[in-house]
Amino acid sequence: MKYFTISPSPALARYVRSFWVLEHEVSEGQPYIHRTMADGCAELIFHYKGRFDELFANDKIELSFNSGIHGQSQTFRRFLIREDFGIFGVYLYPFAIPVLFGIPSTEISNEMPDMEAFLGKKGVELEEKMMLATDTSERVEVMTHFLESCLRRNQPSEPAVFSVINQIIRSNGIASVPELAASSFLSTRQFERKFKAFSGFSPKLFSRIIRFQSALNAYGDKEKSLTEIAYECGYYDQSHFIHDFKAFSGDHPRFYFSGRTEGTGYRDV
Repeated sequence: MKYFTISPSPALARYVRSFWVLEHEVSEGQPYIHRTMADGCAELIFHYKGRFDELFANDKIELSFNSGIHGQSQTFRRFLIREDFGIFGVYLYPFAIPVLFGIPSTEISNEMPDMEAFLGKKGVELEEKMMLATDTSERVEVMTHFLESCLRRNQPSEPAVFSVINQIIRSNGIASVPELAASSFLSTRQFERKFKAFSGFSPKLFSRIIRFQSALNAYGDKEKSLTEIAYECGYYDQSHFIHDFKAFSGDHPRFYFSGRTEGTGYRDV
């Protein structure tokens, strides 16, 4: 399995956390199952090789998109593929959705529209260019040109809530939301309304998801116990940690950190 990230251009760095690539040769008779976790940030996804099926709890299986956007989410999804695959992703800050595409982040919360449903004709054209690109460098070039043109066209302002969202991400969800709200010079109602429009979630839920993501990043650290991970990530106690972890991932943290759960192969690269 091959997984790596690429830094965006300086013009996009405020809105794009990274570009990433995941490639894998799937063994015959051993399908690969990928699990996406709850995440406060959205991702543009392009399957330039292979195509996944999405697995649902009622044993229903549906063919997933070739390309689209995985909105910021508060739950997990499971996908299966029986062939070699290659994926190019664009990991976005939450407020990139309204800034780059002119829609509130709430419109894609917990949603996975394909590129045409998300961007219309421009989405179809972008998908074609990404699928015809010959390598990662060309895909980065195509995406950079497209996103920078979106940025120039929309000429975004920088609401105070942008910095609040960034501080919550940088603090791994531990920052004091009331204190951050006060620093934005907005009333509580204004702050919560703007925060949700630009992040897709309420401040409290967004902070919980970011805290959970910080716990995921402790994967591979064999020196820390679950209790240590829980406290370092800002959980009050282990039961609180276990409750959120299961809600956002579908797994008990002990099973996840054992390395035996599905979809963690890229973390071992």
